[in-house]
Amino acid sequence: MILILTCGFCSILVAQKQDSISFKNGIEKPNILSTHHFGIFSSRINTNFKIASQKNTTITFSSASGNNFHPFVETYLPKDPEVRKEQSKLIWYHRNFYFKDQETTPADYMNIVIDAVIKEFRLGINIPLNKKNELDVTLRSYLITKGTHPFSFFTSDENLEWFHSNVAGGEDPFGRRYYGLNQVNFKYTDRNGNTLELNNNDFFLSGIELNYFYYPTFTKSNSKNIYINFGSHLGINTSKYNHSLDFGLSANAIKKIELKNNYEFNAGVAINVLRKNLINFKDVIDLGNNPYLATIESHLEIAKFTKQKNYNALSVNYQIQSRYNQRKEADYYRLIGKWQEINGGWQHGFSTLYTALSYWTFIYTYGRPNLTLSLYFKEDFRVNNAADFQTGISLKVPVFK
Repeated sequence: MILILTCGFCSILVAQKQDSISFKNGIEKPNILSTHHFGIFSSRINTNFKIASQKNTTITFSSASGNNFHPFVETYLPKDPEVRKEQSKLIWYHRNFYFKDQETTPADYMNIVIDAVIKEFRLGINIPLNKKNELDVTLRSYLITKGTHPFSFFTSDENLEWFHSNVAGGEDPFGRRYYGLNQVNFKYTDRNGNTLELNNNDFFLSGIELNYFYYPTFTKSNSKNIYINFGSHLGINTSKYNHSLDFGLSANAIKKIELKNNYEFNAGVAINVLRKNLINFKDVIDLGNNPYLATIESHLEIAKFTKQKNYNALSVNYQIQSRYNQRKEADYYRLIGKWQEINGGWQHGFSTLYTALSYWTFIYTYGRPNLTLSLYFKEDFRVNNAADFQTGISLKVPVFK
């Protein structure tokens, strides 16, 4: 509805058609994928809202910082269909399933605790093949930190808890102060008994992504400034916890509206789906038993061009990603945590793996022919805490014509 109303409002303001600024290619959107503690080990698809293949080969460097926090929580998943049926009649926090041993009460068991500021570093090269085809290659890596000042000014525990205490959320709503600020506690045991554990200053190369985009020409659509592109995505995951291959497909559409006084409005919608762990090269951690990650996304951007042919743009992005674990398990799981010691949210380490994740991202971009700089912050209003709050910066420069 917001997208429709905004497009309608902008249509009223449309002036006579002006020449496009050649170096601005649709919506200049940085990589805004979350620093989710499962997502960092797998490929995920970053939506492409460009309207054509790049004219020049470009190199992009981006960095993100996200505060992830989930107190320790245990999960039991009864295997007996009758026990599952019985437990499904109770709301999750009243379930009384008690695990004794695998012979009398067979169950899968998992536990998780996540407390860290996760730093992401991406280096990418975009290679135009011709006017309608291009190839993007990206190397992604991560650093696990305590999030101390000044390296995590916006995403540190102190600043987030100051905001909760003085602006919104209340005093220590998730237990950060109770468990201690500026800690790294990153450990997950999957249902197969495999353990993933990371410590302060652990750095790892997570994977290489190959993205191919095709920009078809539809005369009728292009005459109305509506552009579509399709992508195929291959991810090679290289960490010791998930040495595997992912494959995905994406479809993206952009509507461009040229306005008075050198303004330009762009609206984008997208859908993509990724098949995780299509091939496992060795034994891997179970990072969610839902084999597919699907995403829908919308994006609104308003740009103002200067007399020097540079531009400033503000945009907002809304994204929903499908759950990591199969939804049916939430009907009968038993979650155990320190619910009496903290105010709330102790269950989120597992409960959010069974729900769709949604994020709002607010982006500022400055562009000129030889440089594009983007800054953004990302907020999770549904309290996924994965990440609770995230900031990022991206720099793109052309290197070959």
